[in-house]
Amino acid sequence: MIVTEILTIYEILDRPGKHGVPLSKIFNKNKKIEFAVNEIKSKNGSTQFLKICIPGVHGKKKKGTAPTLGIIGRLGGVGARPETVGFVSDGDGALAVLSTALRLSKMHKNGDILEGDVIIATHVCTNAPTTPHEPVPFMGSPVDLETMNNYEVDKDMDVIVSVDTSRGNKIINHCGFAVSPTVKEGYILPISNDLLSLMEQTTGKLPVTFPISMQDITPYGNNLYHFNSIMQPSTATSCPVVGIAITSEVPVAGCATGVTNAAQIDSVGRFLIEVAQQFGKNKCSFYNENEFKLLVKKYGSMKIFQKIK
Repeated sequence: MIVTEILTIYEILDRPGKHGVPLSKIFNKNKKIEFAVNEIKSKNGSTQFLKICIPGVHGKKKKGTAPTLGIIGRLGGVGARPETVGFVSDGDGALAVLSTALRLSKMHKNGDILEGDVIIATHVCTNAPTTPHEPVPFMGSPVDLETMNNYEVDKDMDVIVSVDTSRGNKIINHCGFAVSPTVKEGYILPISNDLLSLMEQTTGKLPVTFPISMQDITPYGNNLYHFNSIMQPSTATSCPVVGIAITSEVPVAGCATGVTNAAQIDSVGRFLIEVAQQFGKNKCSFYNENEFKLLVKKYGSMKIFQKIK
């Protein structure tokens, strides 16, 4: 379980101010973990981008060949001050991935080191704006999606799991989390059976998935409707991307407070750790490489969907 880590991270994030320094003090207890903070300002405010690298036994950091898992916590902000006080629903993406990172860091320090590197990236903003959206308001962000992708999508990531609060819709009627189809270079591919098996293993329940449309895998700013930003990392990389949506049975606004559930975040974190374990061993596939090559051969490139037109 990662409940202890969730409570530790939550105590830091659930307050106004900047969190880079207190978070760095926690992660820097393990000198082998790389922790970086970049503060970015805009006319709409500022946020701090965080990137954590947990090196594997045979990962790229040690000149090994084990693949690197990228985990991105996608969100607008962890708070919407001064409009509302407290930790918002939208912040669960950051909470989940940072708690997972802290657990992986402790495991590494204790000698339980995974095969491949794990790179975890997110950003934390305590006074993010809100924007109109149906059926409930969206959390905005002081920076645009292109800036987020620049700081969160790392060239060393071989696959990306994008974790995002996705309660503000009527598409997913389930309290827990759900897995998206894999997206690669403008193609929406089948859902990974390996990920579904790991979801069954860690939840003890039938796996839950959610649909995405072509609009969802195009960049923000093209005036098209988007489910939310969960698939936006796929517009900035050639590696496969899967969305992990933190969900609810009814629509809940991203700017709503009092929503975060430790048990729900714990299930997401345990799932992510198992994905990291198996992917580093080459035992968790996100897509069928041969079939993807055949798709491109038959129907051509779909990279145009990664661009704003």
